[in-house]
Amino acid sequence: MKLLIVLNHAPYDGTDVTWNALRLAGQLQATGNEVRIFLMNDSVDMARDTCKAPDGYDQDLSQMLKDLIAKGVAVKVCGTCMARCGIHKKVPYFAGAEKSTMAALAEWVVDSQQVLTF
Repeated sequence: MKLLIVLNHAPYDGTDVTWNALRLAGQLQATGNEVRIFLMNDSVDMARDTCKAPDGYDQDLSQMLKDLIAKGVAVKVCGTCMARCGIHKKVPYFAGAEKSTMAALAEWVVDSQQVLTF
């Protein structure tokens, strides 16, 4: 199955929403599904090396995203959000997080059998 996961939350927003989305992406990918991730709004920070877990948080969400990329999960980042959102504005993105567009997101939505948003 071809799935798209759209993330909107800041990586460390006081909830486990992003962590759970990444866990689900990993499980879906591990069971043979094609998983794609699109980062929007404040979730774009997760694809920056400057994004670090706050004291007391036991998960490295950026590393989880890198691990997914290494396993073949395509990750695109909203280009407009790259400049507008997150607390690390204008900081570069790590390899594998591709700058993208709303048009590309629309193509992925139409091309996916399931779309999940977090």
